[in-house]
Amino acid sequence: MGDVLLQLSGLTKAYPGVVANDDVSFDIGRGEIHALLGENGAGKSTLVKMIYGLVRPDTGTLTLNGAAFAPSEPRAARASGVAMVFQHFSLFDALSVAENIAVGMENPPKSRDLAARITDVSNAYGLPLDPQRLVGDLSAGERQRVEIIRCLLQDPKLLIMDEPTSVLTPGEVDTLFTTLRKLRSEGTSILYISHKLEEIRALCETATILRGGKKVATCDPREQSARDLAEMMVGSALKPAQAQPGDMGDVVLAVDGLSLPPQSAFGTALKDISFQVREGEILGIGGVAGNGQEELLACLSGEVLSALGTMAMDGVDFSTMSPNTRREIGVLAAPEERLGHAAAPDMSLTENALLSGMVRQDLETNGVLHWGKAKAFAEQIIKAFDVRTPGPGSAARSLSGGNLQKFVIGREILQNPRILVVNQPTWGVDAAAAAAIRQALLDLARQGAAVVVISQDLDELREVAHRFAALNAGTLSALRDMAGLSIDDIGLMLGGADAAA
Repeated sequence: MGDVLLQLSGLTKAYPGVVANDDVSFDIGRGEIHALLGENGAGKSTLVKMIYGLVRPDTGTLTLNGAAFAPSEPRAARASGVAMVFQHFSLFDALSVAENIAVGMENPPKSRDLAARITDVSNAYGLPLDPQRLVGDLSAGERQRVEIIRCLLQDPKLLIMDEPTSVLTPGEVDTLFTTLRKLRSEGTSILYISHKLEEIRALCETATILRGGKKVATCDPREQSARDLAEMMVGSALKPAQAQPGDMGDVVLAVDGLSLPPQSAFGTALKDISFQVREGEILGIGGVAGNGQEELLACLSGEVLSALGTMAMDGVDFSTMSPNTRREIGVLAAPEERLGHAAAPDMSLTENALLSGMVRQDLETNGVLHWGKAKAFAEQIIKAFDVRTPGPGSAARSLSGGNLQKFVIGREILQNPRILVVNQPTWGVDAAAAAAIRQALLDLARQGAAVVVISQDLDELREVAHRFAALNAGTLSALRDMAGLSIDDIGLMLGGADAAA
């Protein structure tokens, strides 16, 4: 046990209808960056929740520093030296950096002392933060710094990171990796969960792979290709999406002079946005988080009706139509936040299918809901998009993040939209599921739809988009053919520069 920090032995956790973890055993070494890989629903989240004291195992044991470890709650885990940075940030926009960090501490020091510690620790690890800045004014990368510094102030022995780069720019990813390597050199162990396999290969020296709740392999990811890792995760050969150029039809979506004032104290204004998307085309819109992506989707979907400018489908202005009316004519959207925005957490999958598909799937007549048809629609989505769930009666919040994402995207695609707008369509999903979602978007475009894919994943946009534009501070760049763009061009566009120049 001298070189082992945490030992997992025979961990098993079952829920009604599913065994989330089945006799999982592996070790995490001291000063090791250890990857935890698996498809959506493979059991990763349940496993780290047991380590962090959010879930108790049915059977099996944990050993930390050679002693029995059975945290009854996260507070106990933190007291033992286990810290966690979650995929979804738990921060208050209206509070400062220091105030947010104090909220997460058991016995925070005086404000002046805490501010000094935040400054010292953040600078020492290359993640500089101003303790007095409001969190609502921070970028996504800076918000993640707050979460990390809050953990580092606890002097953790084990740091768990869940999809830490999903909202970061390439430069912020490099900074994060430098910090994690420094922590490793100081003896901190890191359990790293990500679906970005090239990152795993660059950062981690060991990877444990789960499939169906069971450990199926442990390997050195540096000695495997990304495809090898993906195929170990899914247990079969991986078929990536393949974009092929095709003939474009007439303009389906025309946006002209779209402007929107900030919708909150921390919102982003949209400024004179104009673009067109043709039949059979996928337009990729890139941008760092917080540059107007959510506002653009809200305007197109009808969630916000106060925008200036016009939006038209096949020449018909839908700018003043309600969200339901837009859905009726074929303008559909899937927002970034799946739990609470795209899906009602405590409603079943059948109920969530009904909410979105009521009109286009004919699930209601004169106020009478057709629950049998709604259930059949939910079952169709589950089957077509390989959603891992006991059935359509399961609550949305019971699904893993990736499986709920597959359900949300599948629900919109299977309604055969004329226009589909999606934000972060493969956020938090595994490689096989991401390839399937991207292929479904390509197939939808080939059937004649106009598709807008808003994403921070540049590899994703290069894979599926025919043309590309960048959002920066609420302003959209000129549209460029994706085939002629280099990564450097895209980087300039994301930063607000004119790539053509």
